[in-house]
Amino acid sequence: MIVPEYWAEAREQARHKGRVITVRRYGWSDDSTEAAQAHANARAREALDAILSGASLPRREPRTNYGIAGVPIREQIVARHEDVVITRNSYGALCLNTPDVLFADVDLAERPSGCVVSIGGLAISAAVGFAVGLLAWHWVAGVALAMVGVWAVNRFWLRRQQAVFDRDGGAEARALALVESFSAAHPDWHLRIYRTPAGLRVLAMHRTFQPDDADAARLFSALQADRLYTVMCKVQRCFRARLTPKPWRIGIDRRIRPPVAAWSAEQANLPERLQWIARYEQRSTGHAACRYLCALGDTARIDPKAEHVRALHDAMSRADSDLPLA
Repeated sequence: MIVPEYWAEAREQARHKGRVITVRRYGWSDDSTEAAQAHANARAREALDAILSGASLPRREPRTNYGIAGVPIREQIVARHEDVVITRNSYGALCLNTPDVLFADVDLAERPSGCVVSIGGLAISAAVGFAVGLLAWHWVAGVALAMVGVWAVNRFWLRRQQAVFDRDGGAEARALALVESFSAAHPDWHLRIYRTPAGLRVLAMHRTFQPDDADAARLFSALQADRLYTVMCKVQRCFRARLTPKPWRIGIDRRIRPPVAAWSAEQANLPERLQWIARYEQRSTGHAACRYLCALGDTARIDPKAEHVRALHDAMSRADSDLPLA
């Protein structure tokens, strides 16, 4: 896992075949801004030389906060707890980053709503309604019956699908069943389950994992974990969990500034940003990021590193409280 303290950007330029080629690259370091700048200069020069030699490379790296295309996580570091790093993400929430303690988030399925009938089914309903109205009365009645038919057919199937969804216990029960099924097939695993505002969070307690571990991939697949998260785990070489509420869930509509995660002391200490953080932290005290539900499997197996991360996670996310989730 690489979550650097210092960042810089370099720009290299050269004329090639009558055109000016400009390349920008980021650099990073845990030592100093100067070391980050030297790294950026070297990366920019290397990229420019490769492009001049015929390589197909992007001229600049996207200004994103998550590690992609060889760039580590670029977020403000708030605290370090041994090799666990707490960062503030692009919308202002605190996140726990760990190189080897496995977290997996499972999004809940949404209750059926809106239009649930295929276009073909709707077309048939409309055609039948129109034909009945046309033959019995007038084409205007046909149009009216076509509209009523489409509405009635969709409403009938929507109610049926909602009834099946609710009968099976709803979204949370479905997601929990996935975890229970995995636990039954792997009884030697110790899994802690948490409820989040939009799903479940699973924490493995019995041992540590590497983000590209085959067992971690098996868990992600079995739980139908968020695909973007699983990709980011491998790219960033870490596991990640949000510890504090999403701002819009606690009544904060104005975005934190700058709108990307701060990665320099100057950005992190902008007065407007500090004011936003103070308001956010005040609002956050009345909410939890997740709530502990239960443990499955061999609960006697507890890895010391996993226990260290669990204690930190539970305290900062307020997982043992009865506060509303956000």
